[in-house]
Amino acid sequence: MGLIAREIEAAGVPTIAMTSAWDITAAVRPPRSVYVHHPLGHTTGQPHDPQGQRAIVSAALRIGRESRPGEIRPLP
Repeated sequence: MGLIAREIEAAGVPTIAMTSAWDITAAVRPPRSVYVHHPLGHTTGQPHDPQGQRAIVSAALRIGRESRPGEIRPLP
């Protein structure tokens, strides 16, 4: 994902990678990423929880805009 995000950003389109695997994301170094403390496969939240999923995605977009290139920011 990080490799693709770098290419997309090189074309002028901003990206935000959402991850549940900090160490893998740090190794790949996407331009901007947010860490979500959820099990792998549930990066945007628990199944059947649309309100929680919206909150996670909204927070990721807000924090992603505030982050610097190469930074991994944890969601609160």
